[in-house]
Amino acid sequence: MTGGEAASAAAAPLRRRRSARGTGGVSPGRSRSSARERLDRIYTTIRDRICLLDYAPGTRLSEEELASEFKVSRTPIRRALSRLEAEELVEIRHGVGNFVTDVDEADLKQVFQLRMELAVLIGRLDPLPRGPEDLARMEALLARCDRLAQDPEPRAFARLNMDFFLEFDAMIGNRPLRELTARLYYQTSRIWLKSVPHLNLGHEIEIFRREMAETLAVMQSGDLEAVGHIRRHHISMSVRRMLDYGEGEEG
Repeated sequence: MTGGEAASAAAAPLRRRRSARGTGGVSPGRSRSSARERLDRIYTTIRDRICLLDYAPGTRLSEEELASEFKVSRTPIRRALSRLEAEELVEIRHGVGNFVTDVDEADLKQVFQLRMELAVLIGRLDPLPRGPEDLARMEALLARCDRLAQDPEPRAFARLNMDFFLEFDAMIGNRPLRELTARLYYQTSRIWLKSVPHLNLGHEIEIFRREMAETLAVMQSGDLEAVGHIRRHHISMSVRRMLDYGEGEEG
């Protein structure tokens, strides 16, 4: 080995150590994955707060306050808010601020009609079979519903409904269908909470438990197409009840 080759060989470990220090010992791919996970966490948290009315319609969302809460720069906050704007949950008024949107009740009927038709497709377009862990989570949700029936509380019911939707969403194998189904669900999920003063909460929990039990039974049997039909039926009944409550309020 020449003197130059020996020097190069001796320097190689040092270069590797410097390279590792320069990236913090984390590969670029892992860093990007971590950034995506952080963005998804921020987005999901803000979205859930909107859907549970923790952020009421008209609430101004401060980028500075959110960045401080999540311990990030304003860049991922802006990305999360832009995503929520695309889903019509946030309105970004440049130079003014970011505001939680209100539900456009004029479009509600059409949105629910579309949700009903999409529900049937869920069991037809590449549904994902449910395994033991999936079914165990569904059984746990059913047990939560039974406990909630003993002490009804609107926000806890709304949270349970969202968690049930996530299980339903997880069986959708067709990505465009899954994305559209989720977008429409979160657009309309606030309607129920706004209707709480006019609802018989105990009765609503009883009906919801029935839907969960029926869904679990057909998942256990492997009849995933039936899952979509059950979902469609219960969306339809839910819309009918909300319309009835609305008419009763006007009367």
